[in-house]
Amino acid sequence: MSEHGWHGFLAAEGVDDWVVLHGGTTAVFRVGSLSEAARLAEAVAKAPGIAGAGVLLTLADARVTVRLSRDIWNLEPGHVQLARAVSAVAREHGAVPDRAAAQEVQLAIAAKRDAIDVGFWRAVLGYIPMADDNAVDPLGHGSTVWMQELDQAKPLRHAIHIDVSVAREHVKARLEAAVAAGGRIVDESHAPSHWTLADRAGNRVCICAWPDGATHRTSDGPV
Repeated sequence: MSEHGWHGFLAAEGVDDWVVLHGGTTAVFRVGSLSEAARLAEAVAKAPGIAGAGVLLTLADARVTVRLSRDIWNLEPGHVQLARAVSAVAREHGAVPDRAAAQEVQLAIAAKRDAIDVGFWRAVLGYIPMADDNAVDPLGHGSTVWMQELDQAKPLRHAIHIDVSVAREHVKARLEAAVAAGGRIVDESHAPSHWTLADRAGNRVCICAWPDGATHRTSDGPV
């Protein structure tokens, strides 16, 4: 596994519709109705390079979500051309990209090395492996589960937490909404990669700009 693929995607031109999330690169396109969503999905399915690429399409009343891969580590140079092709089809159909709607929710299960039990979680949820340390919904509906290995010397406190991966420019709004709803920021030492929040009972969730915010483009190129 390498970071080269997703860093290259972030640095590419012509992929502004797309957000690089924990679960791969994703775009959400707004349309006027479910019928329009179905027509757009059909057109996307016929776009060059789509067939056999493992693309996931999800339809709702007024949007189509397109995920080019199910894991960030599977991003390859060819996904840039694929993203551009999908965006071109969406424009032809009058669809509007909505980066604020793109997100990936992951359930992180912490354990010491000798207690990691990803097989159990795959079995109990009916999930399949995408990587050695995770489990994904084969239908693409449910959250990804990944196993977080703890340092042997670190005490186990919160065995499960949630990661919410969003577009880099929408992290602030999500943080403000969570705090306004009664949450509190308990750790911002990893900012601007991610912030850890807790509800009133102490249950934790991370709002993550990484990986979408790992690099950004300027007029002079990626930085």
